[in-house]
Amino acid sequence: MFNVVILGSGCAGNTAAIYTARANLKPLVISGHEPGGQLSLTTLVENFPGFPEGIDGPVLVDRIKQQAQHFGAEYRDGSVLEADLSRRPFRLSVEGEWIETRTLIIATGASARWLGLDSEQKLIGKGVSSCATCDGFFFRDKHIMVAGGGDSAMEEALFLTRFGRDVALVHRRDQFRASRIMLDRARANPKIEFVTSTVIEEVHDVTKGLVTGVRLRNVASGETRDREVDGLFIAIGHIPNTRPFAGQIELDADGYIVSKGGARTSVTGVFHAGDVQDRTYRQAVTASGAGCMAAMEAERFLEAEGH
Repeated sequence: MFNVVILGSGCAGNTAAIYTARANLKPLVISGHEPGGQLSLTTLVENFPGFPEGIDGPVLVDRIKQQAQHFGAEYRDGSVLEADLSRRPFRLSVEGEWIETRTLIIATGASARWLGLDSEQKLIGKGVSSCATCDGFFFRDKHIMVAGGGDSAMEEALFLTRFGRDVALVHRRDQFRASRIMLDRARANPKIEFVTSTVIEEVHDVTKGLVTGVRLRNVASGETRDREVDGLFIAIGHIPNTRPFAGQIELDADGYIVSKGGARTSVTGVFHAGDVQDRTYRQAVTASGAGCMAAMEAERFLEAEGH
């Protein structure tokens, strides 16, 4: 029986582990299928407070983990396959082994949707990114491409015009899912070029270990061509990692946890932290803040129950 189980080992989960461990709650952290979260895919992080020279994403998340372990947090590899939140203590199946906990902090994050290209996956963090706010700065005066057709793609493209020499927005259709106001704003920006009815077939150059261009295919004509690109941003959405909790806690239409104030969910004793609920900010520092909130809520909840 655990006082607190934390699902996820990114900034949110690890920060929650620091706070609950310092409160002597002896938390168990389940690392999840993406240990370290989105930061494990990021090279240099320059916007996390306290690191004026920047810090590698995997190094940052590992330091927060070490800090949690220093105060007594226990870490276990694996993911939650099933969960029973219908009664307390909550029951969780971690890779087939059932454990029980008095409180639960869900910090399982949201995974970026990718194009599914082998070359794209090999160049993540080497010119391929899913976060303009995180990585746009590195492409100052460079040729940038954004893939997507929704509000997120418009927002990313507009943000990237602050840095790039030009921004090509590639979309597989000639119609956009984006809201009219966001689409009009993007069309009004002279730095943004719309490349419609087009898909990305390949990202160059895996052999060089960095993005140098892409191969594009027009879906109407079938014509292919190469285009020089220094940075490729994928903006086709995120998938919140909430599948084991569907039907047990309140989720919105896209699968994100619906917050009931602070870090609370629709189930008493279950708390949320980070991108699993936050579709707006998605930053390392906001995830850490959310982890702190969830930990403090869990601590107060257990204290009120006499644990």
